[in-house]
Order: sequence, then structure tokens, then C-alpha cells
Amino acid sequence: MVVRSFHFTVGVVATGLAVLGVILPLLPTTPFLLVAVWAFARSSPRLETWLTEHARFGPLIADWSREGAIDGRVKRLSAVVMVATVVLGALAGLSFSILALQTGIFAAVSVFLWTRPEPHHRPERGGKG
Repeated sequence: MVVRSFHFTVGVVATGLAVLGVILPLLPTTPFLLVAVWAFARSSPRLETWLTEHARFGPLIADWSREGAIDGRVKRLSAVVMVATVVLGALAGLSFSILALQTGIFAAVSVFLWTRPEPHHRPERGGKG
């Protein structure tokens, strides 16, 4: 029971971080989703199914699990958000060292994102919406 509760808690926290990752550019979404699915598979089949069939998160999980792939739209949106974050930081008067650190981190994230393949095949979701 303690192990199941631990996995459930990890799943809930990872899902929350994934949701924040949709909004915050330095916080990744897909790794947290994968941790959440793993944890829910050990604690809550209902929440595992909810995540894998979720309209927004399900395809990300499926693409990564099946092919280690990231959709091009996700890559483009991430790039836009990262550039906007640096520009807004500069406009807000952040120090050069903070902007340089941010830019370096975003560059590393971008290299990772853009070297991942795009999904070859996305199966139909059976008319679910």
C-alpha cells in the first residue's frame, strides 16, 4: 500500500509539473508525462488511461514511447516561447549574465528538440475528441 501511494504521489506531482511545463519554457513537458504514466501504471490504471488518451498529452506520450519522436508543432512552439522569453527578459532589464545563462540553456534544449525525429505515423484516435 505504501509503494502504491508513493507511485500515485509521483504520478500526480509529475502530471502537475508537465502541466506547468506547457506554460513555463524551462520546464519540459514530455519527460514528466512519461514519469507520470510510469507511476500511474503502478498505482492507478484509471489515471494511466486518462493520460494516454488525453487529447493534448496522449499524442506526445505515444510519439515519444513509440519512436522517441517530438512533433514539429511542439518544436516550433518551444522555439517561439524560448525566443520570446529571452526577448522579454532583455526588455525587463535582466542582467547580461542571466540572459546569457538562459540563452545557453535554451540553446541546449533546442539542440535536443531539433535532433529528435518527427513522428512517422500517428494512429487515428477512434473518433474520440
